[in-house]
Amino acid sequence: MDLNPHAEESYAHPRICLFHVLFKAAALAFYILSALFVDSFVIIFVITVLLAALDFWVVKNVSGRILVGLRWWNEINDEGESVWKFECLDQESMARMNKKDSWLFWWTLYLTAAAWLVLGIFSLIRFQADYLLVIGVCLTLSIANIVGFTKCRKVTFGVSSDAKKQIQAFASQTIASQFTSRLQSAFSV
Repeated sequence: MDLNPHAEESYAHPRICLFHVLFKAAALAFYILSALFVDSFVIIFVITVLLAALDFWVVKNVSGRILVGLRWWNEINDEGESVWKFECLDQESMARMNKKDSWLFWWTLYLTAAAWLVLGIFSLIRFQADYLLVIGVCLTLSIANIVGFTKCRKVTFGVSSDAKKQIQAFASQTIASQFTSRLQSAFSV
């Protein structure tokens, strides 16, 4: 008898997990190994940024939705202000999300940004300002996904508790106002 039914839980979406990791690894690997094979900074810049942009798109539009049930985007409204938009699966569907998929999603999101940051420090130490530009673009894309998904998670899970608080406040205010009006009507004959 198995006491822990999730003890051997595997990935629910192995292909999505593969592509989630693959584009991150490809951008990092190409940047690190490109110095061995390529002499042109322009080629290194274009291919690394292209791989990082593909990673950004895959995370934002595919793996974020499927692995953790979250989606975000940013729009400019009619007044010219930046507005964040968030989508999330319902609470029941979120509770059924695969823990390994979610773990892989969040850890690789943060570890990739940390790797770009470490590479940026190495570029600073070696006084390679041009390569710092590549890292800056890649780090910006990584951080944009971290910020977007973190905000989405906070807003999504914060909305339900905020909504409960608003409903409770409304209910207690309504009960208090009815109680007060009945007391006033009882004493004002």
